[in-house]
Amino acid sequence: MSGATKLPAALAVLLHGKRIGVINRLSGDRYLFAFDEAYVEDTNRPTLSLSYKGASGLVTTVKPTAMRLPAFFSNLLPEGALRDYLAARAGVKPGQEFILLWQLGADLPGAVTVEQLDDTWVPRPNVEKDAGTNDATALLKFSLAGVQMKFSALVNGKGHLTIPASGVGGSWIVKLPSPHYPAIAENEYAMMELARSIGINVPEVRLLPLEEIAGLPEDINRVPGQALAIRRFDRTADGIRVHMEDFAQVFGTYPDDKYKGRNYANIAAVLAAEAGEAAVHEFMRRLVFTVLTGNGDMHLKNWTLLYPDSRAPILSPAYDLVSTVPYLPKDNLALNFGGEKNIGHIMPDQVRRFAEKAGLPVHQLWTIAQETSAHIVDAWRDYVARDLLPTELREAIDKQIERAAI
Repeated sequence: MSGATKLPAALAVLLHGKRIGVINRLSGDRYLFAFDEAYVEDTNRPTLSLSYKGASGLVTTVKPTAMRLPAFFSNLLPEGALRDYLAARAGVKPGQEFILLWQLGADLPGAVTVEQLDDTWVPRPNVEKDAGTNDATALLKFSLAGVQMKFSALVNGKGHLTIPASGVGGSWIVKLPSPHYPAIAENEYAMMELARSIGINVPEVRLLPLEEIAGLPEDINRVPGQALAIRRFDRTADGIRVHMEDFAQVFGTYPDDKYKGRNYANIAAVLAAEAGEAAVHEFMRRLVFTVLTGNGDMHLKNWTLLYPDSRAPILSPAYDLVSTVPYLPKDNLALNFGGEKNIGHIMPDQVRRFAEKAGLPVHQLWTIAQETSAHIVDAWRDYVARDLLPTELREAIDKQIERAAI
């Protein structure tokens, strides 16, 4: 985009298609989000985020943020390589979150959309030159952010996946192969299907060759290997948006701090208070699965709440289930679990400390830990999808499950 292009001084925030507030760009590269009065006064208002829930109701008094958007909105944007790629396509710096949110606001995770306000134009701030195409409509739309390059995708009439180079509303997430972690798509597919086999709720996944994906952009580095497609759980079959927020958003934590400041007991306590006992038990099953399969990357952004009725949260389907120990043999848990980050075992005292911190009954959780561990061991032993994995990777997971099993 050229330096003469204008930038809105404020962005309207919509939830389920209805405006609920405004992000204002202030002097000194500061940003302030304010709820609309109509939203504040609506006793049946849809939930934007638990981070705006206070003891006496909706939190409406907030301070401006410097350089970055408020944490909830910062977490709507992609991370890492995908952010760099999209920023280059937009001709801006990756840290210019206000501009990225403006550009990508039509297809954000969940039911939030962002659009410019009328009559709020000001001179555009300085951006990098020659950073790539300046056509905002050519930006690839994204959903869940992460390490691999991920793009929103549509399924065409023949069942093949098409990556939209413009437009919005893809119903799948496509993850491309990684140049650093061999067979990462096969790894995640195997872990997701293993989780499904023991009753953990996971979205539909497909493993497919890159040649079956039409419309990949020309400037994407083609890494050999298969891609993984995951059906979006924030869109219904007929394309209706379902609101969601990850636990970085729940805690008001920026993406850079997704490994810091909170622990798994903090997540469990929120689930107990907001989603009920069944959600806590399911969370415990997933924690055991995380340890036994050696997943050191279940940080705050990999746990998410859904709002199917727009108000009350439930635990979302599990996602980003990958065994990291074959690639990082000394890996630890992403967050503290009962005073431990050791990915090699789950001990009774560890579960007790976790339960006490979360204010939960320890006996139930220890029983769930034992039962889930046994189910994983039995399921993995006869698991057909093991054959998808290279021998070295499969053997590393074998050892991890054997070592960590209770």
